[in-house]
Amino acid sequence: MIILHTYRKLFENKALGMVQFSEPLKNHTYTKLGGAADVFVRPYTVDEIRTLIEIIRANKIPLTILGYGSNVIVRDGGIRGVTLSLAHFNEIKLADDDVITAQSGAALIEVSNTALHHELTGLEFACGIPGSIGGALYMNAGAYGGQIADVIESVTALTQTGDILELDKEQLQLGYRSSIFMKEDYIILEARFRLSRGDVREIKSKMEELTLARSSKQPLEYPSCGSVFKRPPGYFAGKLIQDSQLQGVRIGGAEVSRKHAGFIVNIDNATSTDYLALIELVRQTVKEKFDVSLETEVIVLGEEN
Repeated sequence: MIILHTYRKLFENKALGMVQFSEPLKNHTYTKLGGAADVFVRPYTVDEIRTLIEIIRANKIPLTILGYGSNVIVRDGGIRGVTLSLAHFNEIKLADDDVITAQSGAALIEVSNTALHHELTGLEFACGIPGSIGGALYMNAGAYGGQIADVIESVTALTQTGDILELDKEQLQLGYRSSIFMKEDYIILEARFRLSRGDVREIKSKMEELTLARSSKQPLEYPSCGSVFKRPPGYFAGKLIQDSQLQGVRIGGAEVSRKHAGFIVNIDNATSTDYLALIELVRQTVKEKFDVSLETEVIVLGEEN
C-alpha cells in the first residue's frame, strides 16, 4: 500500500495520457489471464512517453512494455512498477504511393486492411494476426508464408534516455520470431512498410482465403495466446503435440486445444499458473516421446502470486 501511495503521488495529475492503478491485466491480454499492474499508462503522444520515462528513470521504477497482449502470458502476481501500453498511439496513414506508416499501437489487422483499401499488396499474410504493430515487430510476426521482415522498411524508436532513433531494416536484426527489440530497451514508436501495387480483387481474395483458413483451423472461439511454441527444426510443434495424444488435456481451466494442438486455450476461468503448468507438461511429454525440445514463442511477464 505504501508503494501504491507513492506511485499515485508520482503519476497522478501528470501529462501522461490515461493512468490507472492496480489495473487487472487480464483485461488487456488475449488469454484473459494475469494479475494487476501497479501502474498502467496509456499515452497519446511522444511528449507524454518522454515525461513518463523521465519519472521512471529519476525514481528507478521498473518499466514493462505491453502491446495488445496477444502473444503474452502475465503471471497471476501481476507486474510491478509501470506497465506502458501504446494502444492509444495508433495512427495509420499512406505516406507515399506504396508506403504505409503505422504507429506502434495500431492493430496489425487494421494496417493490413489499410493496404487493401489503397490497393497495396504484401500484407495479406497479416490480415488475421491479432496484436499491435509494436508487438509484431518485436516478434517479427508471420503467418502463411509471410513475415514482417518481408515488408518493413524502417522503424522509429525511442531510447530509455529519450532520444529518437531511426532504424533501417538491417539494423532491426529480424529473424525467426526475433528482433533487436528483444535485446535493446527501445520503445517502438512507428513503422514504415514498403509495399507493391496490386489488383484489389486479388488482394481481397487472398485475405478472405487466409481468414477462412485461420477460422477453420484455429480455436478462435476461446481466449488464447495464439501459437504457444516455435517451430522446431524439421518438425511442426502442433503435430508433435497431437501425436503425443495431448489434445484435450487440461490443467485447471487451461486446455490443449482439440481443434489445433499448437494452441492452449482458456476454457474455464484458467489462471496463469494453470496455463504455465500445462505448457510445461506439453514440453516434458514431447521431449519424452520424440526427444524434441519445444521452445515457447509466447512471452511470459510478471510475478507469481
